[in-house]
Amino acid sequence: MRLLVTGGAGFIGSNYTRWVLGRTDDTVVVYDALTYAGSRDNLRGLEGDSRLAFIQGDVCDRNAMAEAMAGCDAVVHFAAESHVDRSIVGPDAFVRTNCDGTNVVCDIARLLELDKVVHVSTDEVYGSIDEGSFAETDRLAPRSPYSASKAGADLIALAYRATFDLPVAVTRSSNNFGPYQHPEKLIPLFTTNLLDGQAVPVYGDGMNVRDWCHVEDNCAAIDLVLRQGRPGEIYNIAGGNELTNQDLTTRLLALCGRDESFVQPVADRLGHDRRYSVDTAKIAGLGWSPSRDMDEALAATVGWYRDNRWWWEPLKEAMP
Repeated sequence: MRLLVTGGAGFIGSNYTRWVLGRTDDTVVVYDALTYAGSRDNLRGLEGDSRLAFIQGDVCDRNAMAEAMAGCDAVVHFAAESHVDRSIVGPDAFVRTNCDGTNVVCDIARLLELDKVVHVSTDEVYGSIDEGSFAETDRLAPRSPYSASKAGADLIALAYRATFDLPVAVTRSSNNFGPYQHPEKLIPLFTTNLLDGQAVPVYGDGMNVRDWCHVEDNCAAIDLVLRQGRPGEIYNIAGGNELTNQDLTTRLLALCGRDESFVQPVADRLGHDRRYSVDTAKIAGLGWSPSRDMDEALAATVGWYRDNRWWWEPLKEAMP
């Protein structure tokens, strides 16, 4: 199979590219705009694989997308603006990339009659939940420009299924972590700060809850949806590791050899959802379950950032 992976030089997209090339005989075409969050360095070590091709392009560029998708059997659509804080400051880019870009991907896939489209989304589209877990059929209640743009993208993708019979499925995953995640995100930000002896900013009371899923587990689930998921269906993905931000911070402090004096409370984020949790029974029905233990995976992630300063130091220097 020949796959087009949009956003394939980003965090999850590059890990998925490594997953496919390491476990299948498929050919992968990575399509990425190489904005601040995407880098050829994320694909380092894969350059010599004859099954990998790279195209730099904007997901909203219809002509470039059509050229990249020509000859492909399926597309896995990761390309997105994904940082909540940035969406609060500059929401326009999020609506353009996440909504307009998804429309272009789906429409070109329709015109080229691809066999399958997987649209990669987030559990944040459901909003906050105090108790229990969201099912795929629950209503969407996004509360940030980022999550609202992803909810809009989900609906665009599913509308292409209803209107044009596009064979598209949607995945909604909980917070991911692992190698090659931009240091603006919580785990790499805290890890790299602590490695450099700097304080870590904890929003509000630190009791916001997130479910953490190692990126390899998410890649395995997405690939399963590509190969076995039903068109028109939505699949929640989560690691089953619900932690408060305070608890996660405590674990990172211990792994980095720092104490509580490195915690710096800051004012809470605007519209900060209290808790995310999704029910994963449907993806489990396809045979998926997370394979990475949280403590082991978190320690391995900290170790990766400790060993790969060459990758993250330039990114931190460029951060506002």
